[in-house]
Amino acid sequence: MSVDVLVTATAFMDLTFIGLESVPSPGEERFAGDLLRSPGGGAIHAIGASRLGLGVALAAPLGEDLDGQFIRDALEREGIELAIEAGVRTPTTVVMPWGGERAMVTYEPGVVTSATVVSDFEPRAVVAGLDHLDLVPDGARGYGTCGDDDARAFAGQPPPDLGNARVLFLNRREALLITGLDSPEAAARRLGADVEVVIVTLGPDGAVASADGALVRAPGYEMKAVDTTGAGDLLCAAFVWADLAGADVETALRWAVLYGSLSVTVPTGAAGAVTRERLMAEASSRGLPPLGALAEKENQS
Repeated sequence: MSVDVLVTATAFMDLTFIGLESVPSPGEERFAGDLLRSPGGGAIHAIGASRLGLGVALAAPLGEDLDGQFIRDALEREGIELAIEAGVRTPTTVVMPWGGERAMVTYEPGVVTSATVVSDFEPRAVVAGLDHLDLVPDGARGYGTCGDDDARAFAGQPPPDLGNARVLFLNRREALLITGLDSPEAAARRLGADVEVVIVTLGPDGAVASADGALVRAPGYEMKAVDTTGAGDLLCAAFVWADLAGADVETALRWAVLYGSLSVTVPTGAAGAVTRERLMAEASSRGLPPLGALAEKENQS
């Protein structure tokens, strides 16, 4: 079997508290208007890439529990192939969106998929966490993602397998923590010594990238933020989609920033992953540069 994109980043059950009064401090209790369950983490990457029209598989451990079955069912409905290794419990994140940001608490057993499972899918591209870039097989494009735990683990010392990534995605805080530098531009340049393309997301301000030593910027879009969870994951998914289609870095980045920005207007990252048709319409209304063959395909459909 061959797929366009294989996601090995951990899939979580996201429990999202909507409409919080505020994020509680130690000893405090706060109330939410609703509580939602949705696939999170690597599952958001997979859902976004699938809704953009790519053939996608997820290879990540999930528990043999109700949460694991919930995620399996959700991904199968999206047409995503699964290579799920059984775990004792499903990784879980409690998400508390508030004030245009969010706080999270995560449980992760730490089980990792195998390189053999990854190779069996013969992927064109692999999305992997910063500490699992060794899973990228020869001939596949590697797209490395970072989380808060990765940034703390590699603070001041990037991982040795960084060169396995064609593109590395980090947010501003993660990039500064890993490099010890004081600006996202400087951090992107530093990491760009080891990675062909480094993308540092800047929230509502868009993103900056280092590509072959040159800085590339993509402006943000003004959106009413309901839940920013998964915006970076979806930015990654859209960049992979455009990159595999042959778009240049600046064009791919601008489309990716728009895709991530659109997601924050609804609760949960999975619900924020819009379809390719919606993205095409939004991009056209904002005058984004065309994506060549992708645009032609969309016009013919």
